[in-house]
Amino acid sequence: MLRWIIPVLIYILIDIYAFQAIKTISKNPVIQGVYVLSSAVILVVFIYAITSADARTNPNMMYAFGFFIAVFVPKLIIIITLFGEDIVRLLVGVFNKISAGSNTSFIPSRRAFVSTLALGMAAIPFAGLLYGMIKGKYNYKVLQYTLEFDDLPSNFDGYTLTQISDIHSGSFDNPEKVKYAVDLVNKQQSDLILFTGDLVNNVAQEMNSWKETFARLKAKDGVYSVLGNHDYGDYVSWESTEKKQENLNALIALQKDMGWDVLLNESRTITREQQNIKLVGVENWGEGGFKKAGDLEKACADVSAKDFTILMSHDPSHWQSKVKNHPKNIHLTLSGHTHGMQFGIEIPGWFKWSPVQYRYQNWAGIYKEFGRYINVNRGFGYLGYPGRVGIWPEVTVITLKKKPKSA
Repeated sequence: MLRWIIPVLIYILIDIYAFQAIKTISKNPVIQGVYVLSSAVILVVFIYAITSADARTNPNMMYAFGFFIAVFVPKLIIIITLFGEDIVRLLVGVFNKISAGSNTSFIPSRRAFVSTLALGMAAIPFAGLLYGMIKGKYNYKVLQYTLEFDDLPSNFDGYTLTQISDIHSGSFDNPEKVKYAVDLVNKQQSDLILFTGDLVNNVAQEMNSWKETFARLKAKDGVYSVLGNHDYGDYVSWESTEKKQENLNALIALQKDMGWDVLLNESRTITREQQNIKLVGVENWGEGGFKKAGDLEKACADVSAKDFTILMSHDPSHWQSKVKNHPKNIHLTLSGHTHGMQFGIEIPGWFKWSPVQYRYQNWAGIYKEFGRYINVNRGFGYLGYPGRVGIWPEVTVITLKKKPKSA
């Protein structure tokens, strides 16, 4: 609890500063009282949520965080605007003091126009963040890519993969929306469905009520999965290491019961009329303090340098660190993990931005280096902030094509 004292004090100071905009445009004590009371309630609920014993396993606690973010971000916009005005007020006051003498007011009063402008600008992210929690988190998008390769076996020309990632089943609160999304995946009628990790937030039992829904995923050549960092139960306390391992075993068994083939540092061969491609799956491997259980060498033990190879690896930092220069020719890597931070701006073909890009070099969509590709899926579910703004939940469909020989 003590570690939250300084952040809470900082929030209160920000809140007091932002309150100046309300005081400037309205002297009504009711309006001012509503602002103060709502700020206090949101702060208390947020503190309760983050300090509760079940904060990591109760999806309702995410809404306390979500509403906190929905009011905190707008307040930052307000104080930035007011701070800019205060700098101008200070400079004007100093100028007046020097030029007109000591009888002149030192600092001019705040202008209602600036406070109104600040509140108007703050309303935009406030509305956006609320929309993200109500509608955005289930605003599923199908993104389609066609990738060409010189050495793709001819029998796999036109072969399709549907990738989903980061289901985070412990966050879901709308069975009908999730069922719609599963049907959307099946509607793509791909040859393979590939899930790239983070089935749960923390514990296997989160999937109990969703098992039947996700067992409906079907593809001609099967459904394959790997583990993500959240699947290991590392973010909750366990009575013993045995209990933690039992949880992981239960999660793996559950996926197998759903008909999924879980790849644990191993590979599979997909055959089409005596031609093959290799599908490799590693356990989680991530930079920046994340679990490094992935063993690429072990997973590629049965893969030759001549094989056309698709790798499933949850964390895209693995591609930068180990995969893109690997001696085995790993043509395509499929990752997730970043969620695109569930917040950003995308104008397809023109512009793509999210704060997560300052942490991950590969954070959303297709990237190519050294003739090798990685796709970073934006995620199927959500975690932390219970919504999405601008970065929508994604179903990726990739069509493999054999590049035509030049004349």
